[in-house]
Amino acid sequence: MAGGEGTRLRPLTSNVPKPMMPLANRPMMEHILDLLKSHGFDEIVVTVAFMANHIRNWFGDGSEYGVKMVYAAEDTPLGTAGSVRNAMDELTEPFLVISGDVLTDLDITKIVEFHKEKRALATIGLIRVDNPLEFGIVITRDDGSIERFLEKPGWGQVFSDTINTGVFVLEPEIFDYIAPDRAVDFSSEVFPALLADGKPLYGAVGEGYWEDVGNLESYVRAHADILDRRVIVGIDGFEQSESLFIGDNVKVHPDAEVIGPGVIGDNCRIEAGVRIGPYSVLGDNVRVRAKANLERVVVADNAYLGESVSIRGAVVGRACDLRKGVSVAEGAVIGDECFIGDGATVGADVKIYPFKTIEAGAAINSSIVWESKGARSLFGKFGVSGLANVDITPELVTRLAMAYGSTLPQGATVITARDSSRSARMLKRAVHAGLNAAGVSVQDLEVVPIPVTRFVTRRPALSGAVALRVDREDPNIVIIQFIGADGADMSESEHRKIERIFNREDYRRVIPAEIGDIDYAPRALEHYATAIESMVDLRTIRDARIKVVADYGFGAVSFMMPNLLAKLGADVLAINPYASTSGSAAFERESHAERVAGLVKSSGSRLGVMFSPGGQQLTVIDDRGRLLDDSQLLLALIALRGPSLEGSRVAVPVSATAKVAELVEARHGSVTLTATSASAVMAGASDPLVCFAADTEGRFVVPGFMPAFDAIATFVTLLDMLAVTEEPLSEIVDAIPTVHMVSREVVTPWERKGSVMRVLVEQSKDRRLDLVDGVRIHYDDGWVLVLPDPEDPSTRVVAEADNDERARHLADEYVRRIEQLVRA
Repeated sequence: MAGGEGTRLRPLTSNVPKPMMPLANRPMMEHILDLLKSHGFDEIVVTVAFMANHIRNWFGDGSEYGVKMVYAAEDTPLGTAGSVRNAMDELTEPFLVISGDVLTDLDITKIVEFHKEKRALATIGLIRVDNPLEFGIVITRDDGSIERFLEKPGWGQVFSDTINTGVFVLEPEIFDYIAPDRAVDFSSEVFPALLADGKPLYGAVGEGYWEDVGNLESYVRAHADILDRRVIVGIDGFEQSESLFIGDNVKVHPDAEVIGPGVIGDNCRIEAGVRIGPYSVLGDNVRVRAKANLERVVVADNAYLGESVSIRGAVVGRACDLRKGVSVAEGAVIGDECFIGDGATVGADVKIYPFKTIEAGAAINSSIVWESKGARSLFGKFGVSGLANVDITPELVTRLAMAYGSTLPQGATVITARDSSRSARMLKRAVHAGLNAAGVSVQDLEVVPIPVTRFVTRRPALSGAVALRVDREDPNIVIIQFIGADGADMSESEHRKIERIFNREDYRRVIPAEIGDIDYAPRALEHYATAIESMVDLRTIRDARIKVVADYGFGAVSFMMPNLLAKLGADVLAINPYASTSGSAAFERESHAERVAGLVKSSGSRLGVMFSPGGQQLTVIDDRGRLLDDSQLLLALIALRGPSLEGSRVAVPVSATAKVAELVEARHGSVTLTATSASAVMAGASDPLVCFAADTEGRFVVPGFMPAFDAIATFVTLLDMLAVTEEPLSEIVDAIPTVHMVSREVVTPWERKGSVMRVLVEQSKDRRLDLVDGVRIHYDDGWVLVLPDPEDPSTRVVAEADNDERARHLADEYVRRIEQLVRA
C-alpha cells in the first residue's frame, strides 16, 4: 500500500510520497521490500496514487531487488480496501497486505502460518503499544478470533492495547465484501461486515517492532530506534564503530568529531572543528563546513551546512542551503531546497515549507507555509555568484548561458575567460554548452586577467563576454561576470533581461545545423600589451628606471606583466609571480602588503604594487613603505594628474570622499557622481569628458584606454606620471588632505527599507540632498550617505566630516534613527 500522501509529515512530504521518505538514508518502502523478501515474498503489487511516478521510477519492475513488481494506480481515492480491489486481477491466491510507509520488522511468516492454521478468510496483524489512542483497537478472544473493533477510542473506551498494524493476510474471497468503483475501508467497513456475517476473522499478535511514522516526532524517533537496533533494518555503509555507519568516499577532517550512533551518507565532507553528536543522520553528498555543531539531526541528501551552523533535534530537507551561523532549534523542520541566510535563527517546532528563502539575520518563530521572499535575485554586485556546485551548478550555468545567448542575435560571438581554479574551469564548459545551444559562438581566452577579457571584448564583431573566477575572500564562491561589447560590466537593465528569460525558461533552442562553434581568441595578451604601451611615453618611463616591488597575487596577471614591465624598462622585484588557485584563494591584502612594504624599504624601491588575482584591484605602497588606503590612492592619482584635469571630469560613486571634489575643482575640473555599483561607475567613465574614474575599493578606470576597471592600465599610467615628476610618491601622499570617514551597517528588514528611506528624506528636506544612489545628506562640516543594500536586509551608513569624532557622531546618529524607524 503506497498511495499515502503523509500529510502529517509535511513539509517533508510536500514533494515526495510518504513511502519514499528516507529512514537511515533508504526509502521506507525499500525497508519494507527487504522485509518481504526475507520472508519469501517475491511477487509484489504496489498500489499507488500520490506522486506515483516517484515510486515507479525508483523501484521499476523490482528486478534490482530480486522481486517482481507491478503497479495498480488510483485515479481517485479508493480507501484501503478499494485500492486493493483495484489490483484484484493480480490477486488470485492468498495474499498479504502491508503498508509501504511504516517501519517494522514484524515476523510476517508467523502471521501467515497463523492464518493458514486457523483457515481464516482474513487475519489482521496486531501489536501491543503503550498509547493506542491514535490507532484502531482490536479485541480478540483466547483463540485469536476477533470479538470487536474500536476505531481511535478515547481513554474511557480503551479496553485493550492491541492495535491494527495494517498487515493483513487475505483470501481472494475478500473481494466479495469490497464494493467496486467507490472508496471502501477495511477497518470501518469490510472487517465489521465479515464479523457480522460470522466469517473466520482472526487477529495475530506479531513479534517485533512496528512504528507508523505518522508525524514529525515519530520520524525522528524512528531514526533513533534504527540506530539503537530496536528494529532490524539494513543500513548502508561501513560500521566504523558500534552503530556508527560511514558511507563511501566520505572525508572527515582529523579535527572534526563524529560521535555514534549515527549514519554519514556517501560523499559527505566534514570540515575541521565540526561536532556531529549522537543520533545524527546525514544523507549523501552533504557538506558540513568548519565549526558546525549538529545534535540528533536528520539531514537529507545534497544539503549544505555553512560555517558555525548549529542544529539540534531538527530535520533538514533535500538540497537545503544553510549559510554561516544559522541556528535551528529543537523540533524544527526545513523543507526541500530552502535557503537560510547568514545568521538566521529558526525557532523550536517551526516548519518551513519547500523552496523558501529566509533572509540573513531573520528570526523565524512561526511556521512559513505560503509566504516567501521568492528566489534571491540572480544578479548581485559583480554578477552571478554563489557556492560552486551548491548554488552555482553546471545545470544552472548552462541555463544561465542559454538565457544570455537568447538575448543576443543568433550567430553572435562571445568571449569566455576564467581564472586558474577548477570551479571556473568546470563551469566555463557549461557556459560554452549553453551559448552554443542558443546559436551563439564562443572565442575562448582560457586563463587571463579580467582586464584582458574586457579589452578583447571590444573587438569588432564580438557581442560580449563571460568571465568566471572564484571570490578572493572565499574560494568556495564562484563569480560569473557578464561584460558588454564596450568592455564594461553589463547594466542592471541588461541583467534583468537575462534574468527574465532565465526565470521563464524562454530560451532560444536552435536546430543542430545552427549550433554555435568554439574557437580560441588569437594573440589576446600581445594585443593588450601593445595597446597599453601605446598610451604612455615609453621613452620617459625607460629613462626613469623606476624600481618597483610587484606582487602578482598568484593570479593570471603573472602571465603578462614580466614582458610588459621589461618593455617599460622598470627594475622589478616580483613576488608570487605565477598563477596558483590555492595561492590566490589564500590572498590576504593586509598580510601581503606588509611583505611588499618590507621589500620596498629594504630595496630602496620607489613604490610597491599589489594586483588582485583578477587584475582589477590595485594596492600601492609608497617609497617609505606605507600602505595607501583606497581613498589615499584615489586622491594621490588625482593629484598626480595635475593640470591635465582642467576642463575634464572625474567620475566617482556617491560614497567617495568629498576631498575628490576639493582636489579636482582646485585643478579646474569637475566631478561626476555615480551610483555605487560597478556598472554605474564604468558607465560614468564612458562620458567623453571623463578622464579618470574609480570606485571606493581600489578599482580604477583609465577611460582613454578602456572604460572599465583595470589595475594593469592604472599601474602603467602611475609609472608614466611618476616618471615625469621628480617628487617621491610619499611627498605627494603627504600633501593630499586627510580623510575622516566612518562606515556602519544597520540590519533593516526588506519590507522596511522603503519606509526608512522615505522618512529620512522627509526629515532632511531642509538640507542639500544627493539622490544619485540612496540619499546623501549634507551638513556644514560633512555629509552622511544612507544606502540600502541591494543584496542583504541591511542599510549602509557612510559619514565624512572634518575629524574622526564628528564622522563617528554623524554615523551613529543615523544608525540610531534607522533603528528607531525599523522598530516603529
